[in-house]
Amino acid sequence: MKTKQLTMTAMFTALTILFAQIILPLSFTPVPLSLSLLPVYLSGAILPKRYAVYSQLVYLLTGVTGLPVFAGFKGGPGVLFGPTGGFLIAYPVMAFLTAWILELVKKKTVLGCVPAMLAALAACYLCGSLFYVFVGHVSWVKSLSVTVFPFVLFDLIKVAATALLAPVINKSLMKAKLIQIV
Repeated sequence: MKTKQLTMTAMFTALTILFAQIILPLSFTPVPLSLSLLPVYLSGAILPKRYAVYSQLVYLLTGVTGLPVFAGFKGGPGVLFGPTGGFLIAYPVMAFLTAWILELVKKKTVLGCVPAMLAALAACYLCGSLFYVFVGHVSWVKSLSVTVFPFVLFDLIKVAATALLAPVINKSLMKAKLIQIV
């Protein structure tokens, strides 16, 4: 791994850690409103597939070791087996999907980013809600009602914001010769 790629990968891990702490706990669900999806989307929109995945795997591995990197400064394997575990486990998948779809459409524009990020969000919802079915011992409909439906509008705003930011960030990073768009 080249120094620039390693640095960019580590930067997205750090951004995920930072943004995971920006939360708003909600009384009716164990899942807080969080900004942690922003760097997950951005990692996929900016980094090549494998480095986007690495950035999120490092985030998960850092948290599993007990370092307080998950939302609310939590850490340890118990978080991955808790109510939000499925969402966290989806992060590398989301980064991969975003990068892969953008690679397929061959344009890292707003119009390219939106479907890629929506596919990633769908994967997040699927993993998180199904995982909560088992952890919470509830039906899938009940799981969706507490882990997905309350967040749809907020998550669509995050997709829109990130889809607008990603091309601008990509252009700036290319100009600084920190990344190459292939």
